[in-house]
Amino acid sequence: MVEKLAERKKEPEPRETKYDTAVRELGELARQTSEGKVVLKGKEINFEQNRQGFIKYYIQRGDWDKVATPGWSIFINRIQKHSGKHVHQGGLALFVLDGEGFTVVDGEKFEWKTGDLILLPVKPGGVEHQHFSRNPDQPAEWMAFIFHSIVDAVNMGIIQKAEHPDWARSK
Repeated sequence: MVEKLAERKKEPEPRETKYDTAVRELGELARQTSEGKVVLKGKEINFEQNRQGFIKYYIQRGDWDKVATPGWSIFINRIQKHSGKHVHQGGLALFVLDGEGFTVVDGEKFEWKTGDLILLPVKPGGVEHQHFSRNPDQPAEWMAFIFHSIVDAVNMGIIQKAEHPDWARSK
C-alpha cells in the first residue's frame, strides 16, 4: 500500500487592517513619547540666521521622533530691529520673553512687551505680519508655540514677503 504524504500549504500571512495599522502606530507613538526627551537644554541649541530672523529652534518637524511631545514647533525669535515679513495661517501663540516692540498684522500695529502673549488670528488666506523691536540696541525675544494638529488643518503654508535685514549679509 502506498502512503500518500499530505502536503502542508503555507497559511497566508494575516493582512494588517487599517484598524491594526492605527493600533500599531498609536503604540509606537506611546513608546516614543514615553522615551522621548523631556528637557531640551537651551545652551545646547544654537541660533540660526535665516530669511525671517535670528532663530533658535527647540522643536521642528524633523525632531518629533526624539521628543516626548511630538507635533509641536517651538522656537525663539530674537529681533534686533525687525523680522522678515511673511504670510501664513494664524492659530499660534508668541510669548514675549524680553524687550518691547510691536507686530504689524495685515497692516494693523499691535504693541507688546515682556510677559505679553501675541496671538496670530486664523483668517482666510492667512495673516501677513512682521515684528519690530522698540530698541535696536537691546533685542526683543519671543518664543513661538505652534501645535501642528491645529495649524496644519487650516493650511500653514508660508509666503515670504520681505527678508530679515541680516539675511543677505549672511550668505
